[in-house]
Amino acid sequence: MPSYVRAGELPAKRHIQFRRPDGGLYAEELFSTKGFESVYSLLYHLRPPTATIEVRPWNRPAIRFETNEPLRNRHFKTAGIPLTGDAIESRTPLLGNSDIIISIADARDPMEYFYRNVGGDELLFIHHGSGTLQTPFGDLAYRAQDYVVVPTGTTYRLLPAEPTRMLVHESSGTIRIPRKYRNEYGQLEEHAPYYERDFRVPLLRAPIADRGEFEIRVSNNGRHAIYLVQNHPCDVVGWDGYCYPYAFNLEEFAPITGKLHQPPPAHATFEAPGAAFCAFVPRLFDYHPLAIPVPYNHSSVDCDEVLYYVSGNFMSRRGVEEGSVTLHAAGAPHGPQPGAVEASLGKTSTDEIAVMVDTFKPLQLAEAAVANEDAQYYRSWLERPSEATAP
Repeated sequence: MPSYVRAGELPAKRHIQFRRPDGGLYAEELFSTKGFESVYSLLYHLRPPTATIEVRPWNRPAIRFETNEPLRNRHFKTAGIPLTGDAIESRTPLLGNSDIIISIADARDPMEYFYRNVGGDELLFIHHGSGTLQTPFGDLAYRAQDYVVVPTGTTYRLLPAEPTRMLVHESSGTIRIPRKYRNEYGQLEEHAPYYERDFRVPLLRAPIADRGEFEIRVSNNGRHAIYLVQNHPCDVVGWDGYCYPYAFNLEEFAPITGKLHQPPPAHATFEAPGAAFCAFVPRLFDYHPLAIPVPYNHSSVDCDEVLYYVSGNFMSRRGVEEGSVTLHAAGAPHGPQPGAVEASLGKTSTDEIAVMVDTFKPLQLAEAAVANEDAQYYRSWLERPSEATAP
């Protein structure tokens, strides 16, 4: 997020004395990325966030992946995967490589602990549900069809107001707004499909002054630990900077349309190392009199394409449902299934919603994906007798 934000009480200058009403010093924390050379924020705590009582192992199960072999297009039906617990306990990986891990989660219970991922940014897509992401920066309310960006190292817990199904992207680096949408000063340009005011930032509440034992579960590229800290993580009286969690709802996304079919980059939302994110939302179709609304056949020769189907009529696909995940692999052409092109002619708009991520390294398959695969999906492009045309 390229905008500067400030909230709560702050001293006149950074790195100077800033005292509590009782005369003690507030504890300043620099929340920095890429050492000291990228975006950062300064947070002012009632007491130091460093006060650690105990560090103990967190025996978090390792993720087991297998290669996409034989190499083919695949379809995973995630609606039937049993998910229980909170936003972290229910997190179930589907696909991954060294740049990104893609999971689903079904948060039914509030997190009784805090979580901190130090391996990279997280991008949560909320399919259903609502609630609050509680962080030291404040409370960030979320709702269905939100993207929630959580910067690496952010301490948080997710408190659902209602059961929350989400698609989780764990990046190895920074998730950012595509460069093509930003001018040289970082401001969103006029052609961007969203504007700064479309993004929501946390609401800083009164600092929580509780002291005791607060659990923070920490992950960093396969290494895990449980920290017990003395001071509540949300004891912040003020903060400012450029690094903080934020949310963006797909209702605010203004899709770019054209005379002819627009390729996926026209639907870009975010980018990250080795990954590009897109959103397909209700929109008008192309206005050339002979336009074909559905996507054309294409070969993604240098990336794997993952689509998560949210709602609506998925006119270029048959057999998919809400919560379906398709993997269109590099080297395996894909496009509209037989009959979809003719059926789309003359249509003026679509109500479908789906989110996509392209990865530039091959994705591997996790156990839950393999166990819930529609194994005949790659055959769905075969013509049925009624659809075949004469040679």
